[in-house]
Amino acid sequence: MHPAAPRRTKFFPFPGADEPVEGRDQPAIINVSDVEIIAPNFKKRLSGVTSTIIQLIPVQRALGEKIAALGPGLPASLPHIRFRDLPKLWRAPRSRPFRIWHARRNIEMLAAIVMRDVLRMPLKIVFTSASQRRHTGWTKWLISKMDAVIATSGKTADYLEVPNTVVLHGIDTTRFSPSDDKAGARRGLGLDATKKIAGCFGRVRRQKGTDLFVDSMIALLPTRPDWMAIVAGRATTQHVEFEKELKARVAAAGLADRILFVGEHTNINDWYRMLDLFVAPQRWEGFGLTPLEAMATAVPVVATDVGAFPELLLTGANETGVIVPRDNEDAMAQAAGLFMDDDSRRQRASARARVHAMNAFSIEGEAQKIGAVYRSL
Repeated sequence: MHPAAPRRTKFFPFPGADEPVEGRDQPAIINVSDVEIIAPNFKKRLSGVTSTIIQLIPVQRALGEKIAALGPGLPASLPHIRFRDLPKLWRAPRSRPFRIWHARRNIEMLAAIVMRDVLRMPLKIVFTSASQRRHTGWTKWLISKMDAVIATSGKTADYLEVPNTVVLHGIDTTRFSPSDDKAGARRGLGLDATKKIAGCFGRVRRQKGTDLFVDSMIALLPTRPDWMAIVAGRATTQHVEFEKELKARVAAAGLADRILFVGEHTNINDWYRMLDLFVAPQRWEGFGLTPLEAMATAVPVVATDVGAFPELLLTGANETGVIVPRDNEDAMAQAAGLFMDDDSRRQRASARARVHAMNAFSIEGEAQKIGAVYRSL
């Protein structure tokens, strides 16, 4: 018999409220009675928020948090409850007088407010804000109804009008770790093992500053024959022409064999391992994990002053990288060029970067700080 198709809940018709597809081997459906914290994901498309939930929940559970996800677009193996389980939230969990609903989107805040204030379910609501812009009146009202608020950076906290706790994102420092054989890592990816490599990873689009990186490399590489550059990431449909224009610029400069566009890769950690320098050229960013991933892999970073980047890098005497003004190709090229020309400086920054990422930005550390917010309720 074929398994029944996932059903849309009739209890709370939230937008996109399809249940996760349940795998045959590891459906990971959790008994609601044993769940103290719910992490909703009311968006089908993979996003940064979805990725955060997927990565955090296993770590939180390993730390003893009784947490489960709820919503579409999640791996079947991720511990979760179902939308048809929501009526059971009227009853408190076995071990405490209320559950925590950890929202990360407006619709998830609204759903929790309805359940807590209209339906009188025993809930406390936590909201994580990553936005770095002025909130609308509607969003401000939703946030004002929260029991606790987390900001993902100090810059994000500046836009909040309620008490909040800053918890910077963390990453898996085991997955993102340096290679003992960088030349071998390059050969494994089909790259020239004799070259030093600068990289820019992420979606290929103007907002991400891919053109600034490419133009910087076009300016720098002709006088640095021992270097090449990698652009790793996908250009979505509306940005394909943008990518074509960049490739045309590279070809016109005679650098098509030294500035490579390698597309999107799920093993992106392997691509970080072969780098000598990472450039994060974004014109705008909400948070931005790529500098953390690079530092965890012992790669120094040149990043623009957007998102949380200034809070992630160490600069000055104990530098792990350099911050440059956004949308400033000359400043970016100068900073990258100075790193490219100084092997000793790169090596010192590389060693510090790995230690800094492990000490300050492990995903376990992020989970522990979130847990402290939960315990404050």
